[in-house]
Amino acid sequence: MTRLAIAVCCYAAIFAVSFCCALALRFDIDPLQFLYFAAGNPVPIPAGAAGRSLFELEQQQFAVDTFRGGLGALVLLKVAVVLFSRDWRRHLRYSTMRDLAWSGGVCLICGVLLAASQLAHETMPQVPRGVIVLDTILSAALLSATRILAQMLRTLKNMRRNPHSRRALIYARGSDAAGLLSSIQSGASALRVVGIVVPSKHMPLGLLGGVETFDGSGDLQAIIVQTRAEMVLLGSRLSGRTIREVSEVCRQAGVEAHVVPSVEEIPAGRFQLRLREITIDDLLRREPNQLDLQEIRESLAGRVVLVTGAAGSIGSEVCRQLLNFAPSKIVMLDQSEFGIFQLEQEFQELRRSVSTALPPMEFLIEDITDEAALQRVFMVNRPAVVFHAAAYKHVPLMESNPQAAVRNNILGTKVLVDLADRFQVQRFVMISTDKAVRPTNVMGATKLIAEEYLFAVASRSRTRFITVRFGNVLNSAGSVVPTFRRQIELGGPVTVTDPEMQRYFMTIPEAVQLVLQSGAIGNGGDVLILDMGEPVRIVDLAKDMIRLSGQRYPEDIDIVFTGLRPGEKLYEELFYETEQNAVRVHEKIFRAPRERRNSEDVVQRELLLLERHLGSSREELREVLWQVAGRVVQHSSGLPGDESGRTAA
Repeated sequence: MTRLAIAVCCYAAIFAVSFCCALALRFDIDPLQFLYFAAGNPVPIPAGAAGRSLFELEQQQFAVDTFRGGLGALVLLKVAVVLFSRDWRRHLRYSTMRDLAWSGGVCLICGVLLAASQLAHETMPQVPRGVIVLDTILSAALLSATRILAQMLRTLKNMRRNPHSRRALIYARGSDAAGLLSSIQSGASALRVVGIVVPSKHMPLGLLGGVETFDGSGDLQAIIVQTRAEMVLLGSRLSGRTIREVSEVCRQAGVEAHVVPSVEEIPAGRFQLRLREITIDDLLRREPNQLDLQEIRESLAGRVVLVTGAAGSIGSEVCRQLLNFAPSKIVMLDQSEFGIFQLEQEFQELRRSVSTALPPMEFLIEDITDEAALQRVFMVNRPAVVFHAAAYKHVPLMESNPQAAVRNNILGTKVLVDLADRFQVQRFVMISTDKAVRPTNVMGATKLIAEEYLFAVASRSRTRFITVRFGNVLNSAGSVVPTFRRQIELGGPVTVTDPEMQRYFMTIPEAVQLVLQSGAIGNGGDVLILDMGEPVRIVDLAKDMIRLSGQRYPEDIDIVFTGLRPGEKLYEELFYETEQNAVRVHEKIFRAPRERRNSEDVVQRELLLLERHLGSSREELREVLWQVAGRVVQHSSGLPGDESGRTAA
């Protein structure tokens, strides 16, 4: 109430001053003299005054009478509008252009209401229209000036509070740079912005908030020297290549480089500037995906969604992103007890921390090879959409455990596909891998055969069976990035199999976004392949991670080459020869052409053969697996028979 009372008094004073000045301007009276008359002192009319002088004195008297008679009604009307519009609740010290525009709109409404009330009620004090216009303009100007003055005082106070602020150079796109500069200048930041570097064509050069802007295509090191910057702040929307180049220049110049988190990375609540170190995700990031959110929502909203492998890196992110598209229920299934426990804890905490309602969720510990258990899941929940992310993926481990790979990746997928077909699931999206293209390892061969079974059933099923194929994702459990990070923390060395080894990489959130998009646009039998960008040399990835950890290569931490492990390839492929003319159906999604594939009977016989050999030795099962993979590829793509086995597959 104290704040409201103070606000009402301040607004009343501002409106009284603006009304006084409007009358003084309209009738050409000195404002101080006008206030003297308005305070109750009579307007002197000298004896013998006539003509123009008498007219001017009468005008002054009219202005004073108008002020005395209309001030109360005008201020009361304006204060009422301010209270109703809640303009008084907008903080002065944190004003934005939107706040200034809102205050101007409030003043305009006040002017319109005053003019309308005079026309509707003759008893209302009559104020000339010219005075109403001037009063509206002056009121808006005074309110804006008050907000701007409060901003200036806060900025000066912050500058005095941090006389030893560190000199920072912003490197970001125009809108990002402006927002970052505003957050630094408006808060008690320990930073002082000494320059802004803008990537070419994103913004004309000049002064932004009183700070010099520089062309990003110029010599960044020279700009750092010129501005005497101590650190460089990188915007959240820069490409991975740009972040890599800028961070290397900063390293050579001996200054720090930090990334400013995006809005999504900042916890809910009042904004604070939180810098973080550059990560490997920053160096490999790409332009954000342009998703058809409406199409994804239409495919998921109001439907029960089952996610297998829900505790894994991809599956758990699928579950998180599903919350954005209003499914009626999410069923999360995994065989890992600890993984499901962690997932349940995460979503329970999320449910407590958000104000919006989350859909019902079920957390199930099941094995996808257990047909009876999976049948109960389908009968009870009746899923309309299935995202199949459950798979064994570790290449060397699957070489020594082919039974587990065949049982889970092939036969487990068959169980799910058959149940989805029987229960008439609308969409079934299987996560596949680039290792399924001409595989040289057990894991890739099992995913290839799973793809073939999916396609075979899709040819006659009402369910849309869709395969989404992509390469490696960053920071997934057991992948190269956490392995390198652990080796660096232990002081090295970092082990790389071969200096020429290359892999495709994508961040987990980006991969899942494109999986959801693929599920929305895919048709039955589609093999959709994600655009992974350019392959990355693993040795370069290792060097980047060593440098980002603050160490030097090879002085502090060395790299040791260990040779290819069983089943590994130097280069991964995303397309078979027959898929090279794939059609781009989205900026980052390709649809492989529909070539002649194996019939369901053929694939069923091959799967039965594999199932019969599960009790055989590892060597024998691997041999049968390669024979099956060779025949599957030969029949589906028309490859010559002498390329069967490992080389054909």
